[in-house]
Amino acid sequence: MDDIDRSILNRIQSDFPITSRPFLSIAEELGLDEADVIKRVSQLKEDDIIRRIGGNFFPEKLGHVSTLCAAKVPEDKIDLFAKKVNCYPGVTHNYLREDDYNIWFTFISPSKEEIENNLKEISEDTGVTEILNLPATRVFKIKAQFDVKSGS
Repeated sequence: MDDIDRSILNRIQSDFPITSRPFLSIAEELGLDEADVIKRVSQLKEDDIIRRIGGNFFPEKLGHVSTLCAAKVPEDKIDLFAKKVNCYPGVTHNYLREDDYNIWFTFISPSKEEIENNLKEISEDTGVTEILNLPATRVFKIKAQFDVKSGS
């Protein structure tokens, strides 16, 4: 990753341009070529530096609910469990932790009932029975902006 990649990462984290050609807007701001920006962003995604590009919404303002889930997953079922969880469009994060409850993920859905049904389905399909459902009761949003500095 070079300084151009870092400048692109710093630019796209917040206030992504909402235009018909957002990468052209970014390129113009950074003094780059649109095709180069697209190529670099694609490579950063391929290298798993960029996880996704998309909007962040407040679920409750859209009539949805969110929950944090923690599961106690045996080592031999981690890949199966993660794959199953990741197939649900309402899952926004899914990560491994070093703890008895070793898989944590967030789930957004139109209703608590849908989340509960999905968690039951995940449990039945994977054999993992210990899944904590920790619904949000109060949300504290922070703006996560990481200054990607030069490696020198």
